[in-house]
Amino acid sequence: MIRKIVNLFKNRKNWVRQILVAGLAGGVSWFVGDLLIEDGGVVAAIVCTLSIRISLHKSMREGFGQIVGTAVGAGIALFTVSVFNFGFIAVATTIIFCAVIARALHLGEVASVNVPVTALIVIGPGISQSTAVHRLGSTLIGAAIAILFSYFSHPNTPVGRAQIQIRNVSTKAAALLAEMSEGVAAGYTQKDAGSWLARARLLVEEVPAIRAQSVEARSHARWFPTAEKDEAEDIYIEGIAAEHTLVQVRMIARTLFDSAVEGGIADSTQKQIAVALSAASYAISAHVEVPDDINDDASSPTDDAREAGSVLAGTLIEDGDDVDQDQIVRGLSIVANIGRIADSLDQNSPAITDVITPDEPAKDRVLKLSPMQQTSTIRNKIRKFFRKYF
Repeated sequence: MIRKIVNLFKNRKNWVRQILVAGLAGGVSWFVGDLLIEDGGVVAAIVCTLSIRISLHKSMREGFGQIVGTAVGAGIALFTVSVFNFGFIAVATTIIFCAVIARALHLGEVASVNVPVTALIVIGPGISQSTAVHRLGSTLIGAAIAILFSYFSHPNTPVGRAQIQIRNVSTKAAALLAEMSEGVAAGYTQKDAGSWLARARLLVEEVPAIRAQSVEARSHARWFPTAEKDEAEDIYIEGIAAEHTLVQVRMIARTLFDSAVEGGIADSTQKQIAVALSAASYAISAHVEVPDDINDDASSPTDDAREAGSVLAGTLIEDGDDVDQDQIVRGLSIVANIGRIADSLDQNSPAITDVITPDEPAKDRVLKLSPMQQTSTIRNKIRKFFRKYF
């Protein structure tokens, strides 16, 4: 029992490191906040706990949102209490005004919640101008300490975390294709195909996390001079390629499931499909591991996967008179999926290199629109107003 409890923490070293750093950062925030500002320790510790993330870049974003939320919330709280006095109307109007202003400033989901929460914290002990200033100062202390300690929260850089995520999902995808290959060769059932499809869907669900991490790597490279921009761009493209690969693996699993529902794969193509899936699995594994002996071969693993797909397509066409047409279509679909996997691994597909993938979603940013964009929009509206009426 003791060994199991120890292993629970031993196998989660990064998580243990993060909570220890977060706890230490919260304690330091409370001490510094109480030391510099009267009764400012609690707010500083709360803000630090809300702001600290697994990376310096993310903590800076969250800290900025906390500071903006505190400034806006404190200002609105002072206004509503001065107009309505402290009570039901002041609390309700504070929450409403904070939500409206947070929306108008496009602060995003996290900061939009922090604005009314901060305003209520300011109102709680009795609102005054000095209280609002103290709360803002405590927020600055908590956010600053969170940013400082977040540097030690995770041993890897944003690029390193993206590489780990891509490597993990690619390994799982290769293992799933290998299992599909063995199942097809041995004669799989609908239950087997259903299990493969469920696992493939779970793999695709990891795509948003990979995209978010690769986007963070790009954003980190733009802001920090020590980061390698070329490396961040490469890992971003690698994330897109991994996304395309996972989608193709899911489509293969769906095709095998549909074939099982319709009676199974024809015996004449069973071996070729198994070989093609095995070649695709090895291509993904080789792309992740990149052993030295593979680079010296005359043909790459992706070339072997394409060749296996071509052999499968030839077999399907030759047996066109003896095999059900729907089975031929599904077999050719697998050929196309394997070809896309090979192109994604080589990163030579125009779908990856020529199509601009949207950057970080606006809803995930601290500011959906930059201050320059917002100022420009307001300025244009003012010009139109004067041109129209004057």
